[in-house]
Amino acid sequence: MLSTEGVLESGDQPCIQLEPLKSTHLPGKATPTGGSRAVSVENSPKVTANGVHDIEDRILRITGYYGYNPGYSSHRREDGSESRPETPGSDTSIESQSYQTCGNTVLKVLGGLLMVLCVSSSWVGTTQVVKLTFQSFSCPFFISWFSSNWNIFFFPIYYSGHVFTTGEKQTPIQKFRECSKLFGEDGMTLKLFVKRTAPFSILWTLTNYLYLLALKKLTATDVSALYCCHKAFVFLLSWIVLKDRFMGVRIVAAIMAITGIVMMAYADGFHGDSFVGVALAVGSASTSALYKVLFKMFLGSANLGEVAHFISTMGFFNLIFISCVPLILYFTRVEHLGSLSSLPWGYLFGLAGLWLVFNILVHVGVVLTYPILISIGTLLSVPGNAAVDVLKHEVIFSVVRLAATCIICLGFLLLLLPEEWDSVTLRFFANIADKKSEEHGEELTESSGQTRSRSQANGTISIPLA
Repeated sequence: MLSTEGVLESGDQPCIQLEPLKSTHLPGKATPTGGSRAVSVENSPKVTANGVHDIEDRILRITGYYGYNPGYSSHRREDGSESRPETPGSDTSIESQSYQTCGNTVLKVLGGLLMVLCVSSSWVGTTQVVKLTFQSFSCPFFISWFSSNWNIFFFPIYYSGHVFTTGEKQTPIQKFRECSKLFGEDGMTLKLFVKRTAPFSILWTLTNYLYLLALKKLTATDVSALYCCHKAFVFLLSWIVLKDRFMGVRIVAAIMAITGIVMMAYADGFHGDSFVGVALAVGSASTSALYKVLFKMFLGSANLGEVAHFISTMGFFNLIFISCVPLILYFTRVEHLGSLSSLPWGYLFGLAGLWLVFNILVHVGVVLTYPILISIGTLLSVPGNAAVDVLKHEVIFSVVRLAATCIICLGFLLLLLPEEWDSVTLRFFANIADKKSEEHGEELTESSGQTRSRSQANGTISIPLA
């Protein structure tokens, strides 16, 4: 900037003097109030090290971007703080997180597959041990009562696993009281104990008792296949009672289950032990479905600890209140127990242990893996029992029974479809069609390019027609 202030005062020859830049004020513009020539830059955008921020603000100002405020470019977060540019370290952390997520998913799927094998094996073992027990001891209610008493051990097993995995130092009594909030804010009282536990315990006992009675009439394969119909009954009851979403494919699955039941009853004619066995197996599936729907209605939001607490509570209820039923059946000679030394304790302990393992795997597997895998494990018990019946017991299945079993299993698989399966399927086929169209377009482009290159190599020129 040029200045003549010193020349006018001293009277000497004028000279040119350079002064440092003090202000960015342009001529003709009004200065700020107070006579100060310094321009306030408090609200002006700050320039980053690479100048990207200032350039972006200028571009947004020139183009008139809607809602633009100076200093609020993409390099500022919502809270007003400037975002730092991405560094190789942040990319590495994102990649490591994605790898960790994929690893957790793979482990969950592998654990689910292992859980499927364990669930199906335990259920097949339970059913086959029941058939072996009936050869020397035919008291189904006593077997059901004895096995249900083992549910008491569910919560101690859960507590041991919880302490081992988390390292918490809660005492069993403290953890038991914490999980008893399932019965209400005040915990478990005698009134709530009887009110909440009695209906579920009765349904549990009826399910097991009818299942064992059906095994006396039918093969293990037929009973396990008929028991899979409980999935269709759960859907129907949930649709009617819980007002769940209506799905046409599940209605079709329910119809298939009913068709399989009718075919199974017709296999040997609508008379004799076969028809009675089918009725008992369907009754077991019905009480199981009612138990699950009521559990979902009253205790649907329970976690694993609360479920373990509830099942152990049912074991106590079974031991205290239902113990009178085996005694009544014994004195009325409906079930002849004999002496304690004559009981097949090996089979009884093995059966009760396998039944307890199955119940634990079902409830724990739903939390640790995907619930659909647990359902598949239950379904796989049908071919598992069929293999044992054919190889060990040399059972010959009729064509009608095989068709009925296949129809029931197919209906069970249809019931496993998620609620949004139709939209997911349509998107899947749409993506496939888009990929095929893109590949076809790329092939046409490549073929036209190859034709053009060949014509140029042969010296031919294509003249467009007018």
